[in-house]
Amino acid sequence: MPKTFRRALAAAALAVLTAIPTPAQASEASSEFVALSDVAPTILHEIRYRGQHNFVGRKIDGYVQPLCILTRQAAEGLRTAQRRLLRQGYTLKVYDCYRPQRAVDHFVRWAKDLSDEKMKAEFYPNVAKDRLFADGYIAEKSGHSRGSTVDLTIVKLPPRPQRPYRPGEALTPCFAPDRFPDNMVDMGTGYDCFDTLSHTEDPRITGEARANRQLLKGTLAAAGFRNLAEEWWHYTFNGEPFPDTYFDFPVSRHSLTCGPLAPDRV
Repeated sequence: MPKTFRRALAAAALAVLTAIPTPAQASEASSEFVALSDVAPTILHEIRYRGQHNFVGRKIDGYVQPLCILTRQAAEGLRTAQRRLLRQGYTLKVYDCYRPQRAVDHFVRWAKDLSDEKMKAEFYPNVAKDRLFADGYIAEKSGHSRGSTVDLTIVKLPPRPQRPYRPGEALTPCFAPDRFPDNMVDMGTGYDCFDTLSHTEDPRITGEARANRQLLKGTLAAAGFRNLAEEWWHYTFNGEPFPDTYFDFPVSRHSLTCGPLAPDRV
């Protein structure tokens, strides 16, 4: 084979390989993604990163709508868990589901800005912000971006009214008895509480709160989910269909029907 031909062939092969997106660059929603509300419409939603009541204190990049998007397998697993809880007088409530890589990047930028401690008093009162990476609270990749991880809790039926968060209001530590009045059952801490008290099996969590954590864990395990030991609210569907792919399409119904939104519409 002539040298010039071999070089041309090698160049063509390289061009093809570099054009193939790596897992972290996957920007279009697969047909296997669905809106949870279409699969399990009785599950409550409180998508925290679409609003300001979260550890950053502002809407997070990529959350175009307050929507829970998951792989179909994970959504169907939650439907199974919901049916079991409804029979016991409870419902699931989701805080976060699929999370685009751009949102994770937003968290990383925020964590590196040590001057921004707007929400520290509620979400990480006992953790120095310069320890968030080392202590594992913030990372450059999240299982949520693979589409089969969900943050959720349990609410007693009928749901109690829950007042909206008022930006700028006085903040209370997420583990305090008088923490923000979320309508979930007592779990010992609030959602996204950066503290070891959030560890699912922390021995300091006893009584009703411990029983509620075990109810959530047992119900989700029976539906095919595994818990992250450091966060009582964090569950991943076993056998997730995209274990090595990190997606970056916006959280929007448009992403499910027409592919990713153009940047000027995000």
